[in-house]
Amino acid sequence: MASPLILLTLFLLPLVQSQTPTAPAPSPTGPINLTNILITGGQFTSFLRLLNETQVLTQLPNQLNNSNQGMTLFAPTDNAFMNLPSGTLNNLSPDKKVKLVLYHVLPKFYSMDDLVTVSNPVQTQAGSEHGSLGLNFSGRANQVNVSTGVVETQINNALRKDFPLAVYVVDKVLLPLEFTEAPAPEGASTPPKGKGATAPSSPTADAGGDGSSPGTNGGGKRVDMGVGLVGGVIGLFCMVFL
Repeated sequence: MASPLILLTLFLLPLVQSQTPTAPAPSPTGPINLTNILITGGQFTSFLRLLNETQVLTQLPNQLNNSNQGMTLFAPTDNAFMNLPSGTLNNLSPDKKVKLVLYHVLPKFYSMDDLVTVSNPVQTQAGSEHGSLGLNFSGRANQVNVSTGVVETQINNALRKDFPLAVYVVDKVLLPLEFTEAPAPEGASTPPKGKGATAPSSPTADAGGDGSSPGTNGGGKRVDMGVGLVGGVIGLFCMVFL
């Protein structure tokens, strides 16, 4: 039979344990390192190079830390850059390269479910009041497509999907519609109807009243006058001899 002291200890032990403060839960991960996220993904060397060249890589963490909305990034693979038409990136000005990178960033955190129900077009960090730099999303959960108006591709998976940053993989570089619209040649214009256009000449318009050409009609008049003059001289000559 257990002693009363042992029984008392067993009785009080749960009470003592309930009063012991629990250790704080480990804090979430430290500062988000986008470079490590992309390097760990293993197929984003070209995108990382472009992020560094445009210095967007150093700006995004600051914007992320100062935002309570979070951020969403679409990361094109190396194959996506290889499949671009030759010279696409080299032909872009530095400002357009920055705009291209920011076109892959949404200034808000979106889960895959959010992207299915979001109102299109969704504004990007490239910004535009006219929607030409927005993205459109369609599909259903776990199968979402993103479209720029000239490029459409499926969002394959997430390198990161926890607030405040979502990073999704895409197999195509998201080229904005305005990058593919060719401007009209400088000075080129189409004159309005009835103005600035020369009507084609017609035989009837250029001809005389009888439909013959001016050259032919004038030639005929000169022949008639010559015949009349010769006839008059002959008649006069005959009258003299009579």
